Amino acid sequence: MDFLRRFLIAVQFFTRLPVTGALAQWTAYSPEQLRTSAAHFPGVGWLVALVACLVFALLGVALQGSVFVTLAAAIGSTIATLLLTGAFHEDGLADVADGLGGSAPREQALAIMKDSRLGTYGVVAVAMALLMKVALLAVLGGQSAVGVLLALFAAHTVSRFAPLMIVRRLPYIGDDATTKSKPLADRIGDRELWIAAAWCVPPLALSVAVRGFAFAILGALLAAIAAWLMKRWFERRLQGFTGDCLGATQQVCELAFYLGAAFAFALG
Repeated sequence: MDFLRRFLIAVQFFTRLPVTGALAQWTAYSPEQLRTSAAHFPGVGWLVALVACLVFALLGVALQGSVFVTLAAAIGSTIATLLLTGAFHEDGLADVADGLGGSAPREQALAIMKDSRLGTYGVVAVAMALLMKVALLAVLGGQSAVGVLLALFAAHTVSRFAPLMIVRRLPYIGDDATTKSKPLADRIGDRELWIAAAWCVPPLALSVAVRGFAFAILGALLAAIAAWLMKRWFERRLQGFTGDCLGATQQVCELAFYLGAAFAFALG
């Protein structure tokens, strides 16, 4: 029951799926419950991936025969994930790009990241990320219908594990007075980290079984490298991380996984 409660809290926090009424009362929300729900962040990726896969597959069938079928399916599945998550992670990417895109000193960069207004760096970062995501999914869909669905499943899961490593390795430097994610980003224990890692095993194992070792490993490897580079960037520029940094890391690692999977196809 505790496992299910914490999973539902993660779903409530990271998606727009309604966890309300009696169900919300049953979850017994508390800051401590929110902190431990971080273990299920990759599990939320399962739900997001399920919606993305369904939309991609349905559009692929409905538009079969069209020259732009994979492109349309890629755009549709991306829109579906944006609606499901409320562009939660894309917002973090935009804020990080605005704050760290220039050469602003640490305190000024943090102030920029808290500003709700969108700047040039943020607009460009989100636009390029969405274009790259759609392009890579179209490439994967053109190579293999099964392959793109596996990539969506694995990427949405693994990319949501990467931010937890940021939480584990860097201090939280967000504004405690205004952020709702403070308990989530405060710390993560060994047990929560192992649960989060366990969520990643099935999609990676399925990818290996269906598409081969290189498909899963190249995707996971590039996602891991991307996570390490993001950590180094935050460590150097901010000496820690904020909630926006976690969203940006998820987005970059998701793209990195798709790129690795596409490379695997290119290598045969």
